Parts: sequence; structure tokens; C-alpha cells
Amino acid sequence: MKLNTRIIIHIMGLLLLCNGSFMLVAALASGIYKDGVTMDIMLAAIVTMLFGMMAMFYTRGHKKEVKRKEGYIVVTFGWVVMSLSGMLPYLFSGSIPSITDAFFETMSGYTTTGASILDDIEALPEGILLWRSLTHWIGGMGIIVLAIAILPLLGIGGMQLFAAEAPGPGGDKLHPRITDTAKRLWLIYVGYTVLETFLLKFAGMSFFDAINHSLATMSTGGFSTKNASVAFWNDQPLIQYIIALFMFLAGSNFVLSYFALTGKVQRILKDEEFKYYLGFIVVFTIIAALGVYFRADVPISDFHPMVLGKVESTVRHTLFQVIAVITTTGFVTADFTSWTPFLTVFFFGLMFLGGSAGSTAGGIKVMRHLLIIKNGILEFKRTLHPNALIPVRYNQKTVTEHIVYNVIAFFVLYMLLFIIGSLVLGFLGLDFISAVGGSASSLGNVGPALGSLNPVSNYNGLPAAGKWWCAFLMLLGRLELFTVLIVLTPYFWRKT
Repeated sequence: MKLNTRIIIHIMGLLLLCNGSFMLVAALASGIYKDGVTMDIMLAAIVTMLFGMMAMFYTRGHKKEVKRKEGYIVVTFGWVVMSLSGMLPYLFSGSIPSITDAFFETMSGYTTTGASILDDIEALPEGILLWRSLTHWIGGMGIIVLAIAILPLLGIGGMQLFAAEAPGPGGDKLHPRITDTAKRLWLIYVGYTVLETFLLKFAGMSFFDAINHSLATMSTGGFSTKNASVAFWNDQPLIQYIIALFMFLAGSNFVLSYFALTGKVQRILKDEEFKYYLGFIVVFTIIAALGVYFRADVPISDFHPMVLGKVESTVRHTLFQVIAVITTTGFVTADFTSWTPFLTVFFFGLMFLGGSAGSTAGGIKVMRHLLIIKNGILEFKRTLHPNALIPVRYNQKTVTEHIVYNVIAFFVLYMLLFIIGSLVLGFLGLDFISAVGGSASSLGNVGPALGSLNPVSNYNGLPAAGKWWCAFLMLLGRLELFTVLIVLTPYFWRKT
């Protein structure tokens, strides 16, 4: 089967046009705030869009068919192309002069990881800060999903792309036509972003900080406009509760948000993954809060005069950090690695949990954990009754063996890549704690890690090779492993 390279190049051109358009938004903000980098961002936008138009012009009259192979190539290389073009505003403005650092920051943005190499975020121009947050927002729901909504205008079907891009093992569709699904998801995504922006503004944030944090929250990214992240507002609990709420929503299945908005609340209450997702957050928050309140040898002095002192502060910080790590958002209100050794290991474990399938969160996802645990328990029954057919059930439906095998393979591959990632970082000179933390955080798209990469530090101290390696792990994690790895196999490129 011959690869349709013209359609691949055409879609890459379309992605570059979209990317350049968002750069113009950042340039507009730069002009409004008169931060001195307006023309630099404009130049980056023009270069990006010029390459996009050239690619689309060169491939006009292409065969309008996207098959599975083309889908995987577009998704994988689309993310790389977006990151390569997305680093131009950093380079042209001189905000991040190093190509390695600029690529790391951009890949961290598009994969919604939130790991940063910047030592002084607040010194950046407003236009660059907004662009940094926009890379999160673009990557959050997926550039490819946005393209799916546009492709019908060009006469191209997008089901193959959605199959490769849609997060999680399941594929709930809101509407038979995949383009309508993409549009509905984007409307919810945009709606949540706008709502959070207004709530944060009402709670006391400046409008600029509010829009940036909303873009980062709904994408479960974690880039902040402040060096201290959300800890900057430790004396304003309402701001932190609002962000925690929207992190929770962003980490839940967006299809459930659609059901809630259309009055189908029963569908949410019956959803197994949502019940466990909510339950995990509640239970883990209680465990962490008890650990901080009774054992942590750190003063929590940021009490608010209108709240309950240490109790409220403890619950707020632990709730915020549990949600931030589980949803892989990575915002910080406190350094959880400084609480107790137990809680350091505890939060390290949460990096492997992930949010819900169909959310913008990274990680393994709650649904996969559920299926693995259920299948493991049923293996005991199958051992006792070898001739019995005992299927795994999820949401009262039988899960096919193919899906179970796929989930197990994903989990094994994920853990193997985590080990390899840790070994590589160790080989590059990181200590054990930093290596395992950096690998888990990059692969899970979490952001803050352990050791020298802890929540109040950054990734600037990594050697250049370490930054490229972590960027690769981010891409693997964001695109659910198989999408990237299959493109790297010789079998994929054989003509069949």
C-alpha cells in the first residue's frame, strides 16, 4: 500500500497555519501590553504560516483519503512540527536563545507537561507568557481534534486521525459524525476556559494572570505566570479552590461534561471510572492531609483570617496537590517533597495514576488501572475454574479480550519505558531520586518531579541530552506510547 505523502504534507501545512494564527493572538497581547517583542512574535507567525501555505499549495489536488498509517504519521510528526514551529517566538524574541531549551519548553507546552527550564518566569514579556500558555491550550484537546473539525471543509474525512489521537482506551462518541464530536468537545473546552477566567478574575487575579492560568488548567498543563506558581496566591484560598475545581473537571472525561450539560446526570453517576476517579481524590487527600497535619515538619503559615487556620490550610494544600498530580496538571501551592518521606513516595506513586480516559490529563489513566485490577482478580477465579468463561466487565458491559490485552500491553510498556527513561537520566549524571522522578514526570506529563527536579525547582540543570530525552518521553506519554512507537518500527514502513 503506497503511503499518501501529499495528504500528510497538506495536513502539516494546515497545522502550521493554525499554529501561526495562535501566534498572532500572542502578538496582539504583546502589542496591547507594549512589552517590546510584538514584531518578533509577528515574524514567527509569518514564517510559520508561510511554510504552512507553501505546504498546502504544493500538495493541492491531493488524494483526499487518510488511512490508518497516514493517521499515525500525522499525529506523531504533527506534534513534532508544531513544537519546532512553536519555539520560534522564544528564539526570535531572545526569551529562550538556546534551541535545546526552546524545544524543551515548547514540547513541554504542547504535551501539557508543564516542566520548565526558565529560572525567572516573571521577567518574560507578556506576549511570550501568553504564547507559552497557548501551547498548553492548543495541545490540551489536541491539535488533531481541531484539524478534524476543519478537514471536512477541505473534503477530507478524519476518523483515522481521531482513532490515533483520542486519549484513553475507550472511544465514547457524542455524535455519529466525528467532526461533530470534535466540535462539541471544543465548545465544552472553550466554555470551561472562559468560565474559569471570569471566576479567577472575580476572585482577585488580574485578567492576564486569569486567562493564562485558565489556559493551563483546562489543558492540565501547569505553566504559570509566576515563579512560585499558584503558591503566589497562598493568601487567597478562593483562587486555589477555583483552580482545583477546574483541574478536576479537566481530568474527568469530557464526554461526561457533555452529559451533565445536557441533563443526563444519571450517566455520570453510573460511570465506573468517574466514581473511582472521585474516590481516589477524596481518599488520597485524606491520607495526605493526615500526614501533613500530624507528621510534616514544615510550618504552614499562610493562614487566612477568615478560615480555620491550620486545618483549612492543610486540606487546601493537600487537596490541590493531589488533584494537580493525579490530573498531571502540575501546578504548585507547596513543595510536597518537603513534607515527609512517606508523602514524597506517596506523590511519586500518584504520578502513575493519571486522570480519566477522554480527558486532557496524562498518565496511565484510571480506566486502565481498573481493567488491570479487575482482570487480575478474575485470574484467581479462572485458576480455580479453568473451563469457565469469566469476562471482565466495565460499566456493566463485557470488555473484549483484545482491549484487555491492549491495556496490559500498554501498562507493561509504560513501566518498561519508565525504567529505561530512569536509566538514561541516571547515565547522564542525575542522582537516583531525580532520575526516577524525572522519568515518571516526563512520561506521565506531570511536570514537577523529585530530587533536583522538585516542585520548587526546574529542569534547567539537566544536561542538553537529558532535555532532549525528557522531551521525547513527554511526546511518548502524551500520544499514548503506541502512536509514536509504531512509527519507529521497521514493520510500519514496509509496503504491504
